[in-house]
Amino acid sequence: MQNNKVFSNWVEIELSAIEDNIRAMRRICEVPIMAVVKANGYGHGAISVARAATQGGAAWFGVARIEEALELRRGGIESPILVLGFTSPGSYIEAVTQRISMSVWTRDQIKEISIAALQAGLPAHIHLKVDTGMSRLGVPSHEAYQLAKVIQRIEGVFFEGIFTHFARADEIDRYYTDLQEQRFQKVIDQIKATGLEPPLVHAANSAATLVRPSSRFNLVRTGIAIYGLNPSKECKLPPGFRPSLAWKSILTQVKVLPPCTGVSYGSEYITKSRERIGTVPVGYADGFRRVQGNKILVHGIRVPVVGRVCMDQISVQLDSVPEAEAGDEVILVGKQGESRITADDLAECWGTVNYEVVCGIGSRVPRLYIEG
Repeated sequence: MQNNKVFSNWVEIELSAIEDNIRAMRRICEVPIMAVVKANGYGHGAISVARAATQGGAAWFGVARIEEALELRRGGIESPILVLGFTSPGSYIEAVTQRISMSVWTRDQIKEISIAALQAGLPAHIHLKVDTGMSRLGVPSHEAYQLAKVIQRIEGVFFEGIFTHFARADEIDRYYTDLQEQRFQKVIDQIKATGLEPPLVHAANSAATLVRPSSRFNLVRTGIAIYGLNPSKECKLPPGFRPSLAWKSILTQVKVLPPCTGVSYGSEYITKSRERIGTVPVGYADGFRRVQGNKILVHGIRVPVVGRVCMDQISVQLDSVPEAEAGDEVILVGKQGESRITADDLAECWGTVNYEVVCGIGSRVPRLYIEG
């Protein structure tokens, strides 16, 4: 691997962790896995993640947009891909020719995809998205059976799958997810009774895959778990999973400031005595949030970020680490010595979720991939 210190700050992705997390999930669910690699693989790098997930045994890939699916194809990913969200009509023919499955929820979509498929001379593979309570995209569950019948009648399309998405599967309270699963099961029973059932039925996200065996059907969609991150505070990963991402930087300067000295914009932090202050080249343009309470690891010790987070730099208070000096590696997310700062820790500080932490790491931050 390259000398990391040529970068201001960087992310290291342990690809073997992704492979192992996929294998762990396969042992749990015992059905094929659709690895969700939308949003640039949750900030980890979609193509590299997809390759590692393939090594781990992922059978499918899920993305949010057609652009993401085409990026995977250009990157040499040949596995089946499903666009879980909206596909622009202008991309229907390319989706068909690139063997990319599309989600549908209206008659008009199905008809337009049929026209594109006939023009391309290839069948379009579609998955019917059923809204059982998420209240985003999807045909209402009470209308799903009728739309399934439409799909079966229209030329040029292959009814490959049907799916729904849970709104609250990562919560301890099971009531709402029970309701969603019951609604979905009713649709499946209807279409099965009349011989319309497609080959693939899927509902479980990472949380549901872990805690709701009845929702696994014959395919699961796992996103956050394959990156070794907890679905929520209430739904933790079991032993055997580990985070694949570490976010690192360096100290670029360490100085001793006299008492009553302002640090960073607005002088919101003023030294109380002689204090050792270090500068780290990471900021909100890299995805490190401009909030109070941030901490990083220096020599395995948590030190506070002081003053405002700038676009490209932060300042840290180093009195607890007298040996720290310019050039030392620091940890924003990951382990140093016996200490660790997790994406969950940052999420807690930032008032958000770990998904947003890793997805929000900026594109200018290099991703370095560790094999094996």
